[in-house]
Amino acid sequence: MKIAVVQMDIEYGQPEKNYPKVDEAIRKAAKNQADVVVLPEMWNTGYALKQLDILADPNGERTKTLFSNLAKEYRVNIVGGSVSTKRQGKFYNTMYIADRDGQIISEYDKAHLFKLMDEHVYLDAGQTMNTFELDGTTCGGVICYDLRFPEWIRAHVLNGANIMFIPAEWPTPRIDHWQLLLQARAIENQCYVVAVNRVGSDPNNAFNGHSMVIAPWGEILIGGHTEEAIYYAEIDLQEVEKVRRTIPIFQDRRTDLYN
Repeated sequence: MKIAVVQMDIEYGQPEKNYPKVDEAIRKAAKNQADVVVLPEMWNTGYALKQLDILADPNGERTKTLFSNLAKEYRVNIVGGSVSTKRQGKFYNTMYIADRDGQIISEYDKAHLFKLMDEHVYLDAGQTMNTFELDGTTCGGVICYDLRFPEWIRAHVLNGANIMFIPAEWPTPRIDHWQLLLQARAIENQCYVVAVNRVGSDPNNAFNGHSMVIAPWGEILIGGHTEEAIYYAEIDLQEVEKVRRTIPIFQDRRTDLYN
């Protein structure tokens, strides 16, 4: 499976600039024979949370239409990072997944809201897990701050996920946490982790990328890049089962002691 990681700058509060940019990036990645294109968090508006009433995508319709049309046109899977959405008067940080047929096969609202960026003031938290199938492989998707909750990642893996997708806007001062936590999540769950962070800045934070693709043994297939670009990695899904046979942690869990 060829993964395309779209590490991009996001124009703060300007969806009319961000949508064409994402359209172009997906087309470019698909033309380079990517099987899955992965985007960062809140790419439509950035963290312009005070303006969500006029900026957020109503019911995610614009985003879903974009993904559906491009996925179908190029026969490519899209893990849509996340966008700000508005539903029934509430706002969410929402991930959409499109398969090669252009079907929106999953949507997920960020479960853990990050108080340091005032998400809890403006957004409502999601209430459901996010597992889905891409080309016959069970995957999971969570968003940014969710990474700091290992039990949430483990829940997706116990639900069958062999790849975890994690889009983010993870600020530069805590980038070491980002890298270490991602590698730990891959190793402890014996799965691939595909994590996409933005670059650039907004009025409150700076971002320096370091998007990562990590294999089940913890090898870093993509990492360390700070420039705006599309990065590619080939992953071998047979490695997941191979690693899990070698060190059978899921068989050795003490569920009598913990859930």
